Amino acid sequence: MRHNKKGNHLGRTASHRKAMMANMATSLIMHKRIKTTVAKAKALRVYVEPLITKSKNDTTHSRRTVFAYLKNKHAVTELFREVAVKVADRPGGYTRILKTGNRFGDNAEMCLIELVDYNTTYTTQKEEVKQKAKRTRRGKGKTGEEAVEKQPKEVKEKEIPAEEVKEEIIETPAAQAEEGTVEEEAPQEETKNDETDAEQAEDKENEAGA
Repeated sequence: MRHNKKGNHLGRTASHRKAMMANMATSLIMHKRIKTTVAKAKALRVYVEPLITKSKNDTTHSRRTVFAYLKNKHAVTELFREVAVKVADRPGGYTRILKTGNRFGDNAEMCLIELVDYNTTYTTQKEEVKQKAKRTRRGKGKTGEEAVEKQPKEVKEKEIPAEEVKEEIIETPAAQAEEGTVEEEAPQEETKNDETDAEQAEDKENEAGA
């Protein structure tokens, strides 16, 4: 029957395995990063993450429960004072495993296991990407608003010349009609002047004959 096969025994007895996990968890909490094999790192992750979740509730009972696993009062103090505050907003996944290649000699697969919130390399990159994304979205929104605002202005500017053209078209026939009336009145005045001159000449001739 397959009993007690869920976890990796790591080739050690139960007492040896518990002591090793306690020592590795203490080292991870104190130094924030340790180097070990991938198999041990995966077993340590299952061991230490529930303890980190427990440290978010800072009570005497929680401290005694964690101390029963770590067996180191300095590690318990560091966990509740420093690490718990750092991971307060994280709902889980407090550790990260980074593979570094195989070890010379036995060719074991090696890795680094670290606390996520204490590695600023990945967190700063994510913050920069978020800031850039926000800036681009704001910029696009502004350009869209400016385009919407500019469209009515362009329509108004186009309408003004059309009105001026209509006024010119309306004014030109009126001006031509006025010029035509002035020209017609001028010949009539000239003919009237000629008739008066002829009448005056006839009167003078009649007076001379008399």
